[in-house]
Amino acid sequence: MGTIVDEGSNSAAQCAACSEPVAPPASPRAVDALFEVTTRACAAVMLGIFSYAAILHWLADPGRVTLLLLVLAQCFTVGLSLFSRVPVRRDWTPFAYICSMGATYYFLAVQLRPGFQVVPEAVGAALQVAGICWQIFAKASLRRSFGILPANRGVVSTGAYRFVRHPMYLGYFIEDVGFLLSNFGIQNVLVFVIQFGLQACRIAREERLLNDDALYRAYRSNVRYRVLPGLY
Repeated sequence: MGTIVDEGSNSAAQCAACSEPVAPPASPRAVDALFEVTTRACAAVMLGIFSYAAILHWLADPGRVTLLLLVLAQCFTVGLSLFSRVPVRRDWTPFAYICSMGATYYFLAVQLRPGFQVVPEAVGAALQVAGICWQIFAKASLRRSFGILPANRGVVSTGAYRFVRHPMYLGYFIEDVGFLLSNFGIQNVLVFVIQFGLQACRIAREERLLNDDALYRAYRSNVRYRVLPGLY
C-alpha cells in the first residue's frame, strides 16, 4: 500500500507556521544603546579593579600620595564618561577605537610598586593636583559633552577651551608627568610614552571628525593650538 498524505493537515501546519509572529530585526538605536550600557559597565568594573589594587598598595605605604591622586584622576576621567551625553556622530573605525581605549585604560598597565623618585613625592603630587584641577576646569566647561571615542557632542568654545582646543589632554599630561616623576621605572616610562602617542593619534581623529562641522572650523581658526600653547 502507498503512503497516504494528509494534505489538509500539512496545509494547516504551514498556515500556522506562517501566522507565527516574526521578531523584527534590532534597530540601530537599540544596538547602540546596548553598546553604551555594555561599555560603561565594563569601564566601571575595570576602574573598580584598578582602584582596589592601587589602594592596597597605598595602605602598605601611606606616604605614597601620588597613588591616591592617580586613582582620583582616573575616577574623574572614566567615571564622568559613564554619564556622558550620547554623541551626534562618533568615530567607529578600529584605529580610533584602539587609540581611545588604549589612551583611556592605560592605567591598567601602570606599575603600582614603588619606583625611583626623580622628584620628591610632594613635587609629583603637586603636579598631579595641578593637572587634576585643570581637568576639572576643562570638564566643567564641557559639562556632559564628554566621552571616550572621538565624537561630535557639540562644539564648546568657552571656559578652558578658550586657551587650547583640547585642554583635558593638557590636564592628563601634567597629571601623568607628576606621577611618572615620583614613580619612575622602565615599565612606567613605556606605558606613558605609548599613552602620549595614543593621545596624539586620538586628537588627530577627533579633529578629523569635527572638521566637518562649520562651527568647529570657526572655533579652530580662533584657537590655534591643540594642547600646549606655543608648541602643539
